[in-house]
Amino acid sequence: MRSTSTMRFLFLMVVAAFLAACASMGRPEGGPRDEDPPVFVRSNPMPGQVNVKGTKITVDFDENIALEDAMNKIVVSPPQRTTPMFTSNAKRVTVELRDSLIPNTTYTIDFADAIKDLNESNILDGLAVDFSTGDSIDTLRISGMVFEARNLEPAQGMLVGVYSNLSDTAITTLPLERITKTNQLGQFTVRNLKPGPYRIFALTDNNRDYHWDRSEDIAFYDVTLTPSTQPITVSDTIETEDGRDSVYTHPGTRYLPDDILLTWFNEGYSAQYLSEYERPERRQLKFQFGTKADTLPILKLINTHRSGEDISKWSVLDANATLDTLTYWITDSSLIELDTLLLEARYLRTDTLDKLSLTTDTLRFVMRGEKSRKREEERRLKEEEENRKKEEKLRKELGDSAYRVDSLSRLPKPPTIDFKAASGSTQELNLPLRLSSGTPIASFDTTAVHFEMMPDSSWLPAPPIHIIRPDSLRPMEFKADYKWQEGTKYKLKIDSGAIIDVYGVPNSEFTHEFTTKKLSDYSTLSFNLQGLDGRPAIVEVLNSGDNVVAMAPVKGSSVTVEYLNPGTYYARLFIDADSNGVYTTGNLLDSLQPEEVYYYPKKINLKKNWGVEQTWDINELPIDQQKPMEIKKNKPKKKKGERDEKSEGDEDEEDEFFDDPFMNSATRNGGFSTGTDNGLDDRRRRR
Repeated sequence: MRSTSTMRFLFLMVVAAFLAACASMGRPEGGPRDEDPPVFVRSNPMPGQVNVKGTKITVDFDENIALEDAMNKIVVSPPQRTTPMFTSNAKRVTVELRDSLIPNTTYTIDFADAIKDLNESNILDGLAVDFSTGDSIDTLRISGMVFEARNLEPAQGMLVGVYSNLSDTAITTLPLERITKTNQLGQFTVRNLKPGPYRIFALTDNNRDYHWDRSEDIAFYDVTLTPSTQPITVSDTIETEDGRDSVYTHPGTRYLPDDILLTWFNEGYSAQYLSEYERPERRQLKFQFGTKADTLPILKLINTHRSGEDISKWSVLDANATLDTLTYWITDSSLIELDTLLLEARYLRTDTLDKLSLTTDTLRFVMRGEKSRKREEERRLKEEEENRKKEEKLRKELGDSAYRVDSLSRLPKPPTIDFKAASGSTQELNLPLRLSSGTPIASFDTTAVHFEMMPDSSWLPAPPIHIIRPDSLRPMEFKADYKWQEGTKYKLKIDSGAIIDVYGVPNSEFTHEFTTKKLSDYSTLSFNLQGLDGRPAIVEVLNSGDNVVAMAPVKGSSVTVEYLNPGTYYARLFIDADSNGVYTTGNLLDSLQPEEVYYYPKKINLKKNWGVEQTWDINELPIDQQKPMEIKKNKPKKKKGERDEKSEGDEDEEDEFFDDPFMNSATRNGGFSTGTDNGLDDRRRRR
């Protein structure tokens, strides 16, 4: 019995200890977080293998992996007519080519950053495997970076390719011969090239035909490139048996050129056609064209007593600056009442040869909802009849004399123009006063304009203000340029009936009171510029959204931007090569590069009544380091668990992805590569 009791006691103690352990809220130790990407182990065919016959490629790693957006990220070069199939299973990635292999050709499978480990999502970036269907493998490479020309944003996932065919028409008619895509930093390497000259391009290739269509984004290099190699000494750090670091040097190869800069742009090309036309209300005819135009369409009536008359005889045009959005306000009341209008329209349209040719259409404008209009008319007539009966009843109750007095106070007010000031109660010192109306204006009696100011405590006559219509094609917009006095209250008054619209409707009395800002409310930003070499330039001041808030031309080697409100700003400069005062994009067919852009690398904090002056050497930093990280939109994805905080001015995110001193340098000819770092020390390479 005693022995049995002892055994029971021991059993209960073990169970209690087990339950206590199970109930513990302690956190189990799992070891340090895995921060290493998968490691390449082997492939079939092996990197650099020759005389390959099969179309199935497998790549093995040291841990379980996953593919991310493989169809867009993984690139097979030469480009495939039929999209390859990409799959992953455990530690293996499989690529199945669906096109027949071309004899005596080197193939490259560029995985970019599509491979990551399964557990921690650590990305393996830059892996590429090559093999040849012949008895030798091509090994030359061209490397560089691609940025958006206008704002220096790194081009992520943009197609980059080359032609050995140096014809100017190759990019528009033939598929690129060898291709790759840019990584998260805009870097690229076109691998496995034969010796010889090439032309290089970058494009968006929206339709995946591997050549350029005029609506797609494009970047091109001005001259042909001939790839070459250069022997170098590579230094690696290895850990010795006793835990110390040891530097190991060995011969390697640098592939040139490795610093090509491409800046992409869009020509803004779009086929010209009539995309939409409508009659949103009885008085309006609206036209929307596919792209900007230099001329107006010829529009004539067909089905009315004014058949054959040009539209300018019976309407007023309100057009935007590019003449692709047109609104015609019908002024003939008999035409306004017609439910259907037929117009003959003659306009320029892009034909099948991509040329503009004159075309003629018959356009039918129908007022929709006629049943609703009739119901509304019936409702209005019924309401008028009810009001008439009420009036008769009221007349009997009040008597004729009292009724006449009462009815005068209840008469409906006549319609008036919707005329208003575009600005509020505060007026910027450097901007004009802007006014607008809801309908086109036919006449404006400026003698009925009264302008006063209150410099102290009472209203006094102010110097005359001149209100003009700045654009004849915008008949509802007006402005008044004026030399404002700072911190002063103004009052603009326009008598009723001074403004008449095209329908004969006058304005009611208009009054607008506002106060100008003080000079001490503003900041001033000045730059002393270096590196322009006498070229004309424009400096743009940007907000935190990378949007232009002010701009000024450079005079000599300096520029001053005034009337800036306090806040945080950034600055951008473009070389105004054509001296037209606006940024000009490129044109591939004319071999015209977009105008060069530079960013001031720091943010600028402005306070009230401050003048900030900075020295700006536009060539001090390479292009990939110029744009401040705070306003850069295309940033590399952060690693899992990486903190968002960075020390001020620390923009060296490249080290997180690449640590090779030269873009795509390697220790062997052919095979695979997992590094593509590059810094562009000379942005003039593209010139």
